[in-house]
Amino acid sequence: MTPREPQAVINGHETADRAAVRDLHNFIGGAWSRSDSTRHGEVRNPVSDELLARVPLGAASDVDRAVQAALKAYPGWRRTPPVNRVRFMFALKNLMEKRFDDIASTITLEHGKTLDESRSSVRRAIDNVDLATGIPTRMQGTSLEDIATGIDCHTVRQPLGVFAAITPFNFPAMVPMWFLPHAVACGNCFIVKPSERVPLSQMLIFELIQEAGFPDGVVNLVHGAKEAVDAILDHPGIAGVSFVGSSPVAHYVYRRAAETGKRVQALGGAKNFVLVMPDADLPRAAAVSTESCFGCAGERCLANSVVLAVGDAYPKMKELLVSEARKITVGDGLEAGVTMGPLITRQHREKVLGYIEKGLREGAKLILDGRGYQDPKHPEGYFLGPTIFEGVTPDMTIGREEIFGPVLCLMKANDFDEAVGIVRRHELGNATSIFTSSGKWAREYRYRVEPSMLGVNIGVAAPMAFFPFGGAKGSFYGDLKAHGQDSIDFYTDKKVVITRWF
Repeated sequence: MTPREPQAVINGHETADRAAVRDLHNFIGGAWSRSDSTRHGEVRNPVSDELLARVPLGAASDVDRAVQAALKAYPGWRRTPPVNRVRFMFALKNLMEKRFDDIASTITLEHGKTLDESRSSVRRAIDNVDLATGIPTRMQGTSLEDIATGIDCHTVRQPLGVFAAITPFNFPAMVPMWFLPHAVACGNCFIVKPSERVPLSQMLIFELIQEAGFPDGVVNLVHGAKEAVDAILDHPGIAGVSFVGSSPVAHYVYRRAAETGKRVQALGGAKNFVLVMPDADLPRAAAVSTESCFGCAGERCLANSVVLAVGDAYPKMKELLVSEARKITVGDGLEAGVTMGPLITRQHREKVLGYIEKGLREGAKLILDGRGYQDPKHPEGYFLGPTIFEGVTPDMTIGREEIFGPVLCLMKANDFDEAVGIVRRHELGNATSIFTSSGKWAREYRYRVEPSMLGVNIGVAAPMAFFPFGGAKGSFYGDLKAHGQDSIDFYTDKKVVITRWF
């Protein structure tokens, strides 16, 4: 087993000794092993710029070893009755509950989000493991006798082999669990390629997977960057791929994996609008919209980063949004009272700053400028304060592109139809929300706009594990989405058996 990951401080107490900086290993065939790659990336604490670990950038040979281990394990795992397979899920769930705060603090250490935000994401991860324990019921087929005289028909769901997930930096513990528990409980074997920016929490979870006693090769972890990704997309031994990330990369993953005949679900980026009608509870709409945009420093695909205020709601929302944003406390996410942490890397902070400069050049007006924020305790951290633009139009870069940072854009629509038109014209369609006291407007909005996840008086329209998660238009490539019933359909094939006996 690899040494324990460096843990953080919770409520002023060390949860574990900080380990020395080291090279991270892959988990293949039930054992930790070194990568063949000679290139390494750095995992740094976004609060302090402290070097936490070195992560291998991956090699095609690493992926192949993981696939071969999974293929070797697959026949025995498929023959394992579902009621026996899910016993490992019960064990994993209990271990994750036991190490709940360790996982959460590791997320905050490597990512920078607040401890409360990390805890919420760990809970969502465990929810998916919990849901997978119901596979013996959820995976059942259907039957009908006498479809013709003396002929019966039934369907059974069968696993397909080896699947892989390529996961993002923003929810390092949660997103892999959108896929792994469901695939494995259905009888498949699995490979996780976590983000090279935040591998530590996934390493800790794989320690728990090992402790839970999964058979060797059923679950595997391979670190890496583009070479490892391409090896996953091209490998003939992999039956399907799940991906979460930006839309351009989602399209690349979908196209390249589909060309080799794989099943693919590729969840892309977002430019989410929250439409605020004049009849809404405006103080609540402002408070919820502010949390939606600035939660996790804006680094989440469900952030409502554009407030589209209709008519008279615009001037009132402008004032309220600034007031709410000023209440945000920026700093180290492990400290009590902090409500927004830093951005993931220095390079990403510079990218977000570039969007702010571009917004100014294109004519938007800053009504709250977070560029000057510097944390007095951590001057080397990748911090940026909450930033709000007004006068944003749909043709501006900041009104079109996903910024993925703590930047809120305030747009105006003269009426409901104009607002709907703005949302419909955007090429992305991940999530959206409407704030209104009118059931008529809420229904019209649900009926007419395309984003697949929609909130009514809700800031973050995040489906629970038993509902599907995924967007529309350029925010999603594929047809079966993450978790919910879609996960069973994605990870199994429905075999139809038609029977006549003489």
